[in-house]
Amino acid sequence: MGDGAGPEQRRAVPVGGAARAVLDRADRLLATARRVTADHAEVRGGVLGAITPLRDALVRRELEGIPLSRLADVTEGRLRLGTLEQAGYTNVRKVLDATAYELRRIPGIGTQSAGHAIAAARRLAEAMEEHVAVRLDADDIGDPHATALVLALNRMVNAGPDMPRALAAAARTEADLAPLLPPARPAGDRLRMLLTGKRRRQEAQRAVGTVEAFLDAADRELPLLLAQAATDLLRPAVPADEAWLDFQVRPADYLVLLEELSEAAPDVDAAEGFLPGDISERVRTQRLDDTHRRVSLRGYQAFGARFALAQRRVILGDEMGLGKTIQAIAALAHLKSEGHTHFLVVCPASVVINWIREIESRSTLRAYRVHGQDRTVALGQWTRHGDVAVTTYDLLGSLAVPDDVSVGMLVVDEAHYVKNPETRRSRTVRSWAERTDRVLFLTGTPMENRVDEFRSLVRHLRPELVPAVRLGEAAIGSEAFRRAVAPTYLRRNQQDVLTELPELQQVDEWEEFSPAARAAYRQAVAAGNFMAMRRAAYADPATSAKLRRLRELVGDAASNGLKVVVFSFFHDVLRAAEEALGPASGAGADPRTLFGPLTGRVPAARRQELVDGFAEASGHAVLLSQIQSGGTGLNLQAASVVILCEPQVKPTLETQAIARAHRMGQIRHVQVHRLLTADSVDQRVLRLLGTKKRLFDAYARHSDVAESTPDAVDISEQSLARQIVAEEQERMALLPGPAAPAL
Repeated sequence: MGDGAGPEQRRAVPVGGAARAVLDRADRLLATARRVTADHAEVRGGVLGAITPLRDALVRRELEGIPLSRLADVTEGRLRLGTLEQAGYTNVRKVLDATAYELRRIPGIGTQSAGHAIAAARRLAEAMEEHVAVRLDADDIGDPHATALVLALNRMVNAGPDMPRALAAAARTEADLAPLLPPARPAGDRLRMLLTGKRRRQEAQRAVGTVEAFLDAADRELPLLLAQAATDLLRPAVPADEAWLDFQVRPADYLVLLEELSEAAPDVDAAEGFLPGDISERVRTQRLDDTHRRVSLRGYQAFGARFALAQRRVILGDEMGLGKTIQAIAALAHLKSEGHTHFLVVCPASVVINWIREIESRSTLRAYRVHGQDRTVALGQWTRHGDVAVTTYDLLGSLAVPDDVSVGMLVVDEAHYVKNPETRRSRTVRSWAERTDRVLFLTGTPMENRVDEFRSLVRHLRPELVPAVRLGEAAIGSEAFRRAVAPTYLRRNQQDVLTELPELQQVDEWEEFSPAARAAYRQAVAAGNFMAMRRAAYADPATSAKLRRLRELVGDAASNGLKVVVFSFFHDVLRAAEEALGPASGAGADPRTLFGPLTGRVPAARRQELVDGFAEASGHAVLLSQIQSGGTGLNLQAASVVILCEPQVKPTLETQAIARAHRMGQIRHVQVHRLLTADSVDQRVLRLLGTKKRLFDAYARHSDVAESTPDAVDISEQSLARQIVAEEQERMALLPGPAAPAL
């Protein structure tokens, strides 16, 4: 063709039909990318449109409480406010809702004064819009505007956690691919190429070659990602009842989006932990890449991840329930995007599974469980392939990690476990911290009044700061203490950063069977005993992983002065919990702070006495309750931590129990922890109840008999039990027992 290209290059560049095939692929990919962008903008616009009437109502409500005299500040005293007040316009809202004609009818108010008054009210309303935050609560289910917002958010939530990645990929596709297509098009027509000048032919060949290279680099992942996003965005709207139920089941997904789209933000100083200005500025300018992250972050969570990255060796001491794990995962995902390959998490054995599940559901990183029988195999795979190894304090010292494996970040969960510098675990963590450039300690235990312990933690990270950590700073107030330790310590409290959101966060706490519990579970499955399967995790209280996690959660709550209510369907589980939390357990509870168990056998008057005693207890307290008894009819809003010892087959039981604490009048954010065992009936119950249709059917079906009689189970629950028993018997290769499943 005389275009100056060598034979190999000419054969490598498609022309004619081959070029047309490349361009068709490119056109389809670009069209999908543009559809994703446009459809997402439409869905996002629907949410913003649904927010507007709710925000307007909030603004008007606030303006109703602002006296008319405030308009004098806006107009510099030019308005005749006395005349307006005498006419009944006593607050700013009344002026805002008035027309100029109505105001001009007031003697002494002319056209100019009426205009100034309405304009001043509008300026106050505009200023108020920046300070009000739209909230959602389950109690708003009858409000048509709130329902419209829930329905709009439901479309975005159901678009899935990969939507941010899809949007970023769509934007890159538009930016990189769209400019290439016009100059490449002549290559798709041989005749046009023959009639085109040499320079244009060369440009077309180069362009189509670049297009093909882009498509080859994208491989299958990009088209699949965009196609799935386009499909998800076009899902039909669900019924309002189903959207509200979905909101109740996973409120955090809705609330993060609502905060993000409504641009609601907590107090900046509080969200940034009252850090000095120079450190806050450094953290704010730290880039946070979301390529490998599959979860949206609240503003304070993004700041926490940036703090870990910018300051490199830090303690994240956020109050329990604020998402320290998610912030750590966000930091790991960012480092992965920068080219770091290996990360290490060390934590108590009771939360290893939680870390594995959180990493794999909240990011694209793979997690390796370096714990248990297969730990050597997992360690070898992590060494070869990278991403995140999760291990325990006890095993950390024995990890044989080659010197050429560089750990991009060491995350130490429940870092207060290494507060005693003389223990073996502390020495092991210090050794790993010395060989790792970035270290992130996580602890929900407040440090202001534990200065000696705090010094020990700082010594692992920034020994040069230890002399500056003095008792005096803690004694004169937390803000002064935070300033003194700002280079390495960040802590936020719930009331500081979650003031705009309803008070509910739910966490699934995954544990493993102990050997004794596994044997009890196997026996229950073989016998087809569904109820015994549900409580097998507590068969041996001394080794029960669920009880161990229960003690840890209650201990965290005690450290923060929070009240806890513990629910179970079973009397014997409550007895085991009582023994695990009692004075002899060392869990910190005593007869003055441990109430219950509250069961169906307790007379109604005595039930109320227990609840009143729990509510009136000063500071931390624990109430044990059968979920059928405490879950309905009682007000437990003194509790801000709810622990469910097992998932409930009847979803309304959980919903009603949580609602006892998460209700009008609750002044703290409620944390719900569901204790679950992997590879068990717990996992099957959640899976079978997880689809929206089945969950909605179960929620809507109401049985007074089932709720009033603890052991009553309706037909649908019997069917569910039989299905679970049969699946577990098949999975464990156990023959079914002679009798039907015991319910």
